[in-house]
Amino acid sequence: MSITQQYLLDSYRAAQHDERTPPAPGRQDWQVIREVRDYGRFRAVVEERPAHGRVRAAVARLIPGFAARTPRPHR
Repeated sequence: MSITQQYLLDSYRAAQHDERTPPAPGRQDWQVIREVRDYGRFRAVVEERPAHGRVRAAVARLIPGFAARTPRPHR
């Protein structure tokens, strides 16, 4: 059964029981992604690690002078 078929079946059942219909598939994907990102930042703080910039800091440790570079101006 596909996601769409399951959604239609759940919507039909909800209508039969006078309940709210479930959210459409894919409607909350970006919200889930933001929550996962925020949870990762939260875990970093709890574990006393930097909450952001970890990749840049790791590259700066590996490549001398990386952090001293100035950013390119926006065009």
